[in-house]
Amino acid sequence: MYNPLDSAAKLESIVSHGLSRRYYRIVRRDRWYGGICTSDCVGCNLHCVFCWSNKPRDFPNEIGRFFSPQDIFNALINCAKKNNINQLRISGNEPTIAKQHLFEILRLVDTTNYEFILETNGTLIDASYAKELSKFKNLHVRVSIKGTNPEEFSHLTGAYPDCFKLQLNALKNLLEVQVNFHTAVMLSFSTQNNLKNFKELLKKIHPSLIDNLEDEFVFLYSHVVKRLKKEHIKPNISYEPGKIPEELV
Repeated sequence: MYNPLDSAAKLESIVSHGLSRRYYRIVRRDRWYGGICTSDCVGCNLHCVFCWSNKPRDFPNEIGRFFSPQDIFNALINCAKKNNINQLRISGNEPTIAKQHLFEILRLVDTTNYEFILETNGTLIDASYAKELSKFKNLHVRVSIKGTNPEEFSHLTGAYPDCFKLQLNALKNLLEVQVNFHTAVMLSFSTQNNLKNFKELLKKIHPSLIDNLEDEFVFLYSHVVKRLKKEHIKPNISYEPGKIPEELV
């Protein structure tokens, strides 16, 4: 087992150099959120068994190359203009690593009318990180919780169960400084009772967290299926890539 904070600290010097960060795909157009332009970064501090982007996560010093914040911003804006899209994001791995790189991109996005959706596992968003994020007006944060309780979190990520609270603390920290965000939760491996208890947990943080709670499920890409089988983990609910319900897109 490992601590995601320690994992992030080790990754920092591998995936970042000054203000530049390593990416394995500089830009792509996606159907998510009704249409979004995406740059895919290298390096994540969680090792989720269901991750679709595990190679850039597992070999961060071998995959991709470094790009400046301006490089990524330009690529995202050019994609958005070409495809008449007004939403941008960094995905693939964990965008909150190399935070100065991220903050500079967010600063550039704030000079436009585009919206940036920050998809994150939330483990690095302590009070000071949340305060920095609150400075950006064109930002929406999506915090993806890995399982509904510490045991599920550890089972799915391999991290210490107690680190589940890092994700919940992120929600509290974002609420405290009024960052625009919503919560998603991986439910493919959860029981209905665990989901019920998780919702009660969210209510204690703030009742509004239930209103926009997003259900997240594993998508059965071939390499994901192989990994799940190897770990003897079987999802209760899952979808093949070509058969994802429209409401999940």
